[in-house]
Amino acid sequence: MPPDDWPRRPCPETSGPRYQAEITDPRQLRTVRTGLRSWLSAVSADDDADEALLDEALLDELLLAVDELASNGLRHGGAPVRVYAASTTQGLLLDVSDGDPDHGPEPAVGRDPALGGMGLHMVAHLTSVRGWEVRGDHKHVWACLHLR
Repeated sequence: MPPDDWPRRPCPETSGPRYQAEITDPRQLRTVRTGLRSWLSAVSADDDADEALLDEALLDELLLAVDELASNGLRHGGAPVRVYAASTTQGLLLDVSDGDPDHGPEPAVGRDPALGGMGLHMVAHLTSVRGWEVRGDHKHVWACLHLR
């Protein structure tokens, strides 16, 4: 993965309902996944034009991306990790922040996939655009998943 696949750039603007959660432990990811499912169902029910938001494949991709980004935040950036999701005109935005504004996401290079560390590569493969930025004392790593 080229280093510019996670460039430092601002997160896209969003409007409308937003999902938010804060975690301090990887065991809380189950609650985040459940919350995202409920939020996505509620957003889709409120807007008939967004029936595609309920697409199971998109939901699976969103849940995989949140698992990878949030666990990276806990492991490398430090708790608390905040998870935000919002719909955009093109799809879904996932924004995960942590307490390490000094270090951006660093995809593994030259590592045997059997040793792990491939989460950023997987998220990059699933998303159309991604990046990171610093706001205040938090790093925000974000990715957009396109609707089908």
